[in-house]
Amino acid sequence: MKPPSASANPLLIQALDDAELGLVWVDAQGRLQHSNKRFAGWAGMPATLDQCFPGLHTGAWSALLSRPAGQAQSLHLGLKTADGELLSTELRFHSLGESPAADALTVLSISPLGDAQLRSAIDLLQRDVLEAVALSRPLQVVMDLLCRRVESLAPDVICTVLAVDEQGRVHPLAAPSLPASFSAALDGVPIGPKAGSCGTAAWRREPVEVADIARDPLWEDYRVLALAYGLAACWSTPILRADQRVGATFALYYREPRPVVPFHRGMVEACAQLCQVALRNDEHLRQIERLAYYDNVTGLANRRLFADRARHDLLISSRQGSPTALLLLDVDRFKTINDSLGHAVGDEVLRQLAQRLGPCLRDSDTLARLGGDEFGVILQGSTAADAMHAADKLLAALQPPLDLPGQAPLSLSASIGIANFPEDGGDLESLLKNAEIAMYEAKRAGRNCARFFLHAMNEALGERLQMEAALRQALSQGCLQLHYQPKLRLADGRTMGCEALLRWRHPEWGPVAPDRFIGVAEECGLINALDAWVLEQACAQLARWQQAGVALPEVAVNVSPLRFYQDDVAAHVGQLLQQHGLRAEQLTLEVTERLMLDDNARTRGQMQRLHEMGVRISVDDFGTGYSSLGYLKRLPVSELKLDKSFVRDLETDPDDRALATAVIGIGRALGLTVVAEGVETAAQQQVLEQVGCDMVQGWRFGHPMPAEALEEWLRQRSTQAV
Repeated sequence: MKPPSASANPLLIQALDDAELGLVWVDAQGRLQHSNKRFAGWAGMPATLDQCFPGLHTGAWSALLSRPAGQAQSLHLGLKTADGELLSTELRFHSLGESPAADALTVLSISPLGDAQLRSAIDLLQRDVLEAVALSRPLQVVMDLLCRRVESLAPDVICTVLAVDEQGRVHPLAAPSLPASFSAALDGVPIGPKAGSCGTAAWRREPVEVADIARDPLWEDYRVLALAYGLAACWSTPILRADQRVGATFALYYREPRPVVPFHRGMVEACAQLCQVALRNDEHLRQIERLAYYDNVTGLANRRLFADRARHDLLISSRQGSPTALLLLDVDRFKTINDSLGHAVGDEVLRQLAQRLGPCLRDSDTLARLGGDEFGVILQGSTAADAMHAADKLLAALQPPLDLPGQAPLSLSASIGIANFPEDGGDLESLLKNAEIAMYEAKRAGRNCARFFLHAMNEALGERLQMEAALRQALSQGCLQLHYQPKLRLADGRTMGCEALLRWRHPEWGPVAPDRFIGVAEECGLINALDAWVLEQACAQLARWQQAGVALPEVAVNVSPLRFYQDDVAAHVGQLLQQHGLRAEQLTLEVTERLMLDDNARTRGQMQRLHEMGVRISVDDFGTGYSSLGYLKRLPVSELKLDKSFVRDLETDPDDRALATAVIGIGRALGLTVVAEGVETAAQQQVLEQVGCDMVQGWRFGHPMPAEALEEWLRQRSTQAV
């Protein structure tokens, strides 16, 4: 058959037949009407396009013809040669006429592709995809673009990308030329040794080429699915993530059984690299997002994401006129855990706490770690009653001890403050501030509880802030003072020592009671400085008394549990004893039962070092705390101080008398000195003598007094007996 456009020109026909290019005239149905010698030498005498160009079937050809008439188009296709091989070619087609009419012919020019041409085509593909990656397009968008560019260069292929999750299941990322139902059928399918081309490639971590899906055993379980969608061959390549785990597969499908042409192999090699770049870029973007919006210890939302979500929820509540609650949860004494067990254990505690707190909340609620041991919760649409119910669930979730690697079970509690929108604040900042005030009120109420914000708390906060500022000024300007209260031996009335007590007289407020400012000092972080100052001043005064010949065997100083947790008390004591030339037995440190019960390696180590120096340890306010007495055996305690609450009604209350007798009996059994505090009457003194108390301290014998007054008191009593 002759080409119609050249039927009247034999010389032109001869020239076209002898051309180095392969030429073909094709009608709208994809039927070959004429071809020149070069094309016939390659492909023989095929009747239709899909016989010589696998994949360029009637539908694909019609789609190409629908492009603007007269516009040259370029494709890279594998030409099936007469001997069954596939030859990589560049195909250009030129429509004859103004429009693709039913009887119009199209001239195809075919030339074998050289390496430079292949590289140029692949370079263009890489440029487009890398540009999308550089612009931080979503991973699915990048993979879809890649597949479409591949299919544009090679219309005889169908390109897909599947993601592979950490559980080894596939999830479609891109398959632009396949129906959505095909992708849906593959979603969640596990990889394995016989899981088609893609699932097997991911399993083997190497490319898998299947030339005939209908016959290959790798497709046994998925053959019906593939054939139903006209897929006959598939070559899949695994894509590795930065951690060397298979993160995706890149695949080329064919609609007839066939091997892969060289051009496709070169293209897949480039595409696999592009997929890896896109995949790793997506990992980096996700990591950046995690760093920006999520806490790296617990995996919870961080303060920034919490603020974004909270403002969104408050906006919805404002528009709908619905309530919202903000909860602020702070772990009680968490700093002690970090200081005594280390930050690694502290981080594990936070992780386990997050795992317990999350299930207590609704999917619509936001739980975040705001920093340190502080967690925030937004309960959109929740009333005050709902908020307290949620707080109770959170506190209950923390009750069972935590199981920590290499540690004894750890019991924890938390304090929760609740602020409600809109009555406690119309914006996030106000709600956070007021929830924090309520949370500190929960701590003052004994911890392990929740408190609502009350406007009266703002006034109390203002007073505490004023107190803190004044206390800092008093400490820095030397406005604090020590008073000393004597301790006497009941048996003979001899003065055995004294207790150093911190006193503060404010120029406007007058005397400020310790129970008003010690708690503030603990909250604002001043307690360590105060404790250190008291210890230094007491040691210096004892040294002065020693040089002056004042007969005072020892001085007792109170030390806060926080100081043991955060400072090296033993080292400080050792330095002061050496500096002032004091003997260790001249110093007694009074600690609370709370410190003894919070028994940990740091506390034990310091107390053991103090004991080895010869410093005495006294348990202050004994009997008011915990019932466990095991620490009296474990720790180097020298003295028990019977709390004044048991002494006050000693002569009239049988229970107080029984408790005092029991404490004195415990002390005698363990070889410990027992000191009764708050002794004010002769009757109290008499009862204590009867039950065998060792020493007494209280107003009956002497009020707390300045150092000079104590010296005078000692001179007056030097010849007196009790």
